[in-house]
Amino acid sequence: MDFYNQQKQNCFKPIANPIILNFSDCKYLGEVHLVLKTAFGFPTYYGENWDALWDCLDDRFCGNERFTVEIHGFSSMPEELCACCSTMLDVFKEIQAKYTTVIFKHIS
Repeated sequence: MDFYNQQKQNCFKPIANPIILNFSDCKYLGEVHLVLKTAFGFPTYYGENWDALWDCLDDRFCGNERFTVEIHGFSSMPEELCACCSTMLDVFKEIQAKYTTVIFKHIS
């Protein structure tokens, strides 16, 4: 790993595997981003928008370590929030297509 990638990786907190995203109690977009930031161990500079999610996930999964991400409680969020977060699911699909070492599973 080159110095630049090592520095990027050092910005992230350690994470569990599988990674559990529990959106059951989320009523607002800020709560969704807090779940994402905490579960993925994002750095403090995470911008809490879908472009920042892509960037941080791209940095997070650039290595060879395998991860499973379980998505819980998505359908229990308010309808408007689910609609707003559909872009998040698109980002997950794009990351999974780019990195064969990460699998996103929609549990509930």
